[in-house]
Amino acid sequence: MVQSNDLREQVRTRYAAAAQAVAAGNSTGCCGTGGCDPLEITDPVYGSGLYGPAERRGLPADAVTASLGCGNPVAVAEIREGETVLDLGSGGGIDVLLSARRVGPGGKAYGLDMTDEMLALARANAAKAGADNAEFLRGTIEDIPLPDDSIDVVISNCVINLSVDKTAVFAETFRVLRAGGRFGVSDVVAEDRLSPQERAARGDHAGCIAGALSTSEYHEGLAAAGFIDIEITPTHQVADGMHSAVIKALKA
Repeated sequence: MVQSNDLREQVRTRYAAAAQAVAAGNSTGCCGTGGCDPLEITDPVYGSGLYGPAERRGLPADAVTASLGCGNPVAVAEIREGETVLDLGSGGGIDVLLSARRVGPGGKAYGLDMTDEMLALARANAAKAGADNAEFLRGTIEDIPLPDDSIDVVISNCVINLSVDKTAVFAETFRVLRAGGRFGVSDVVAEDRLSPQERAARGDHAGCIAGALSTSEYHEGLAAAGFIDIEITPTHQVADGMHSAVIKALKA
């Protein structure tokens, strides 16, 4: 428990620093072996370069700059007008704002984050964007502060690998999804050949590497929570034997 608390605090501290850097006008990224070093907008592995110009257009600059993920879950989650979406670990809010755009005035986009600095940044970005259907909640992804059967789509961008209790994340995600609800996330996964020690040698926990599940572990964790139709598709390499991947599943 002490180690888990320490890891969670490392994550919180790193992402609080990232939010403060963005607020101060600096470009920053936190995933990967480089920690919180600056990322260019065209970075092919992490950050806002994974979003197309049409998606970035019209978003507040700070929402784009604060993008720290390893993919673009909104592009693959098949979000529809009128739906309710939840983004786990919403950071500066880019995926929530894009989801709010897709669901329209009749839908709702929630962001959940445990870092006060990121929540303040995300709420400011939503206000600048005029996203009245976006709402940001404080909490952890292991204990989602929403009712059972209240969400149509759960998305996340390179955050579940940071959790110290992924079993709880999968169970909570399943709980809040309605029947027929969809799970569509981007996350870092390791090839099955890599041991936990080998993953840790490639990067730290707060940098989205050491805490990553293997492909088989991810599949088994989702299945144990009750998900069906699980698909894990690697998209690009982030370290030797480790990949950003699109993960999809369904609650029957």
